[in-house]
Amino acid sequence: MRNRKPELLAPAGSLEVLKTAFLYGADAVYIGGEAFGLRAMAKNFSDGEMAEGIRYAHERGKKVYVTANIIAHNAELREAEQYFKSMRAMQPDALIVSDPALFMLAKEHCPDTDIHISTQANNTNYGTFRFWHSLGARRVVTARELSLDEIREIRANIPEDLEIETFVHGAMCISYSGRCLLSSFLAGRDANRGACTHPCRWKYAVVEEKRPGEYMPVEETDKGTFIFNSKDLCMIGHIPELLSSGIDSFKIEGRMKTELYAAAAVRTYRNAIDDCLADPALYREKLPVYLEEIGKCTHREFTTGFFFGKPDSSAQIYHSSTYIRDYTYLGTVESVDEQGRAVFHQKNKFSAGDVIEIMKPDGRNLSAAVTDIENGDGVRMPSAPHPKELLKVSLSPAPEAGEVLRVLTEKANAGGTPDTPIGA
Repeated sequence: MRNRKPELLAPAGSLEVLKTAFLYGADAVYIGGEAFGLRAMAKNFSDGEMAEGIRYAHERGKKVYVTANIIAHNAELREAEQYFKSMRAMQPDALIVSDPALFMLAKEHCPDTDIHISTQANNTNYGTFRFWHSLGARRVVTARELSLDEIREIRANIPEDLEIETFVHGAMCISYSGRCLLSSFLAGRDANRGACTHPCRWKYAVVEEKRPGEYMPVEETDKGTFIFNSKDLCMIGHIPELLSSGIDSFKIEGRMKTELYAAAAVRTYRNAIDDCLADPALYREKLPVYLEEIGKCTHREFTTGFFFGKPDSSAQIYHSSTYIRDYTYLGTVESVDEQGRAVFHQKNKFSAGDVIEIMKPDGRNLSAAVTDIENGDGVRMPSAPHPKELLKVSLSPAPEAGEVLRVLTEKANAGGTPDTPIGA
């Protein structure tokens, strides 16, 4: 077992999420630029936003890793060369790649930047780790198909200075470490180049070749079944096992998610890791709290994936592809004005008189009454029904800048038609 404290690595699909992740306890974030990452549908970072995010992180002793982990085609190599030249000026802490050609370009044009090997490269054995280390890689991300015993064996058979990064929370691909052809085949959008449409979450039926249009349902229930639909990974209940495995970086999945997800997931893992390192008995005592808090993230049902052996049928969801959303995201406080009001762009509906929740970075959740709402034109409002509207909201108690505001979904929807949470 290595005694070093593991890094907590969070996803960030925007500059706002990056700042939230750091406020709530992340040591590092991974982000994508406007090209070469595997989340083309995410907001992603412009060059200016990336430079600001890296500067923001470094001022706080944090790190930023930039993804460039597509499987490239010939036409993309020249553009990739220019991209890595621009990265040299940005000075991220690492570049995450999977394609050997992009690895060589990154090494040539960013010689002083660490290179991490993405899970997309299917890193399942210590020989593969040694190979990448021999070429100059600083870190390798394990394939999701590995057990903790296999990770321990890798740790025992690789150089001490080669780091191991492993996903511990978030969505799971149905195919081998994300190398999926379903999206290309069914929707013409390549999952290996950042445009996945998540067809593994779709509902399927069977059609016999000579009877087109006659759909024979594959039924687990009367609603049909979602035969490729994995539960989400969650290892919050197994922090001691993760700490003893030799993993250097605990990675949370979710670059498509909002500040609410980042705050809830990062804060819960931060507290669990720190408590376990300080006193394993304290971690065990507080485990019900961690489980409750991680359940407040937007999520599907949970599984421990491959960590304790190959998953069986219980790791799949057969009845629905929708998320569980117990809490609705209201917004992130951008500033507090001279009157003590929270200034933010509202994400979902709420009203004066509601009791909402302020997420404090230290782990507390404070109930706060909405006593007054004013829009950007200074007009008082009984409710805030329009997404993205700039508001000044009086809360008791008042929040601080950067803190996330949320409300129980049932309260947000009380007395009317449920609102669809916007990206929560």
